[in-house]
Amino acid sequence: MVSESRTRPLLELLVRVSREVAAALDLRTVLQRLLFAAIQYVGGERGSIVVMDDNGKPVDATIVYGRQFHDHTTQQLRETVEKGLAGWVVQNRKAVLVPDTSKDDRWLRRADDAADKSGPKSAICVPLMARDKMVGVLTLVHPVPNSFNPDHLELMQAIADQASIAVLNARLYTETQRRARIMSALAEGAAAINTSLEMNDVLRRILTQTMQALQVETVALALADNKNDLVFHAAAGNNSGSVTGNRIPAGQGIAGIVMNEKYGVVIPNVRLDSRFKEADKLNGVETRALAIAPIQAHGKTIGVIEAINPTTGSFDADALVVMSGLGSLAGTTIENAALFERLQKAHQHYRELFEDSIDMIFITDWDGKVLEANRQAVKLSGYPLQELHEITIDQLHEVNWNKTGLNFDTLKTGKGCNYESGMLRQDGVAVYVEVYARRVEYDSTDAIQWIMKDVSARKELDALRDDMTSMIFHDLRSPLGNIVSSLEMMSSLLPKEDDTLSSMLTIAKNSTGRIQRLVNSLLDINRLESGQPIAEQNSINPVELVRESLQDVQPGANARQQTIENRATSVLPLIWIDQDMIYRVLVNLVENAIKFTPVNGHIEVGAQPTSDGMFVKFWVKDTGTGIPAADQERIFEKFTRLRAKNRPGGLGVGLAFCKLAVNGHGGEIWVESEVDKGTTFWLTLPVSKKQATGQLKRVTGRLTFKPDKKNGKVETQP
Repeated sequence: MVSESRTRPLLELLVRVSREVAAALDLRTVLQRLLFAAIQYVGGERGSIVVMDDNGKPVDATIVYGRQFHDHTTQQLRETVEKGLAGWVVQNRKAVLVPDTSKDDRWLRRADDAADKSGPKSAICVPLMARDKMVGVLTLVHPVPNSFNPDHLELMQAIADQASIAVLNARLYTETQRRARIMSALAEGAAAINTSLEMNDVLRRILTQTMQALQVETVALALADNKNDLVFHAAAGNNSGSVTGNRIPAGQGIAGIVMNEKYGVVIPNVRLDSRFKEADKLNGVETRALAIAPIQAHGKTIGVIEAINPTTGSFDADALVVMSGLGSLAGTTIENAALFERLQKAHQHYRELFEDSIDMIFITDWDGKVLEANRQAVKLSGYPLQELHEITIDQLHEVNWNKTGLNFDTLKTGKGCNYESGMLRQDGVAVYVEVYARRVEYDSTDAIQWIMKDVSARKELDALRDDMTSMIFHDLRSPLGNIVSSLEMMSSLLPKEDDTLSSMLTIAKNSTGRIQRLVNSLLDINRLESGQPIAEQNSINPVELVRESLQDVQPGANARQQTIENRATSVLPLIWIDQDMIYRVLVNLVENAIKFTPVNGHIEVGAQPTSDGMFVKFWVKDTGTGIPAADQERIFEKFTRLRAKNRPGGLGVGLAFCKLAVNGHGGEIWVESEVDKGTTFWLTLPVSKKQATGQLKRVTGRLTFKPDKKNGKVETQP
């Protein structure tokens, strides 16, 4: 039982200790006061306190030699708790008295414990327990062995019990203050970094905030390129001018480790860390201590930020947390700046295209009011820009409401439309324009873009071509008919045995036949384009039609030593057509095949019923130069000629006539081709509803159908 004479002084001592440590909230101050009190009232030459977090890891410590405080390192704290006397106390959660440290294996011997130096000592180590949790470990050391006894141990434990709550409160307060500082630093960093979206300014602000938060000599920022190499884009602080442009190859050095593992590192002394490689050295910067954090955006590491050489000599415990937070803030801001930069460039590019376009471009709202117009629109319309803003698009040109939809309803669905119209200039002159309209977003506004191409020159050229075409078939038809009639008459008058004259006459008849087909095709184009129906239709045998067509083109194939294979030899249903028109279609397609197939090439012509039996499908296949995919639709347009080296010329009306003629019969025509591998033209023609038989005969260079007398007159198709 403790005597009253001993109890009273002990209580007074504990009250004094409690007052001393409870008077402060700063952890370092509390630890220092507790150590001084322990050394003063218990005795000893030096002492230490290691404070641990809730996971049992050392977070802070204070070491006193006499009246002097000494710095410590994280490694010292770790060794003390893991291997030393303090570690035994932590594991066993009870106090220990060591009369002679040289005779106790629990004591972690250091170089200064040698006999010729400080030698054996006496030590007391007690746990700091608060709310059944290990808060820390308090150790006192006396330079003389056996200087401490059980009474000292009891007093030491009493002081520790009295001060444990104060140490816990101070640790919690310090942690709260530390988190507040971190949050404040990150909040200030976020506010400063996110102020701008201009990339250079963003990088400068990131560096400034990092330097202020960590108090370092130099900071540098590197971003990954397309090879995943790190390229330094910005730096600040001592000798930072030589850092920009430095490159670290992918995966090399500490920076490469941080990029791959997506986790920052702090290196107190780079000379003692084997991870620090030559690649980590920056031009002109002597690196002693280094902190690197990844710059992350949307879960992806896009670079690293480095803090070099803290001005205080070492990084504090919060350095990595602050660096990682700044890295996350920097990643988001850099991504936003990059997106903004791309948006600005895209907007500038659009403005350049808008202003420099050779076509007129108008932007209107959904009421048709002009919001914007480019230079070409102002120039060709004749209206000043200010006046354009005061009119609507239907005042500029005749809107095709069937295409745009009433109130632009079709355009509102996102579909574009194009049509030809007339634009009325300010001076009253009408200009032919080709219009393309579509829905767009313009300066964050839902709008309509109108692109108008001046096609007046094309219209004038089309009119000239039409006039020339009209002149050709009107002025040539009559004399050409006379020539054909004369040749037919000469054919009947010439002696049959004169082969030379017969050959020359055949050549003349074939040539005039080609001219006649061209003139008739031009006439048919005009008639079909004006909407006139096919008038002279009869039931025709397609096999005979193909045979007669090939007979007329065979001389051209023979001249080029080409072979023509006729695969339209089986029995086929009769087709309901204008025989002369379709005859010219087939001749035109085969002549094209001969023209574009090399010497000694092969051409195939065939026909077969479609699967539904409603049409007969014809094809003309060659082994020629082929047609590029981009031109396969265009070749059916009037006056279109494909320009290429060694490609034969022409008027560009043959395929246009073929398409109009086939479509006029209710059929279809299309092309399949591969460059340098050949071309196949396909066409379908309707089957006659009422079958008839007959034979083809030639009259003045044209094919006509002569009814078979055995079957009577051919019935016309209703």
